Amino acid sequence: MAAPEATQGPASYFPSIEKKYGKPIAHWMQVIQQAGALKHMELVNRLKTEYQLGHGHANALVAWYLARQ
Repeated sequence: MAAPEATQGPASYFPSIEKKYGKPIAHWMQVIQQAGALKHMELVNRLKTEYQLGHGHANALVAWYLARQ
């Protein structure tokens, strides 16, 4: 029996993001969507300054969001 495959990439940050900031990932996707047509780092910086997310967490959320657009 094979071990379950570990989540990789930006989604691997999701459990710690939800735990640390107390909001589901769907909340952060909505925040990013409402920010409008900004570039990757503009979105990251907005999450960092307006919501005090750490760089790695903000970057993971933005990367996940943009990959699905």
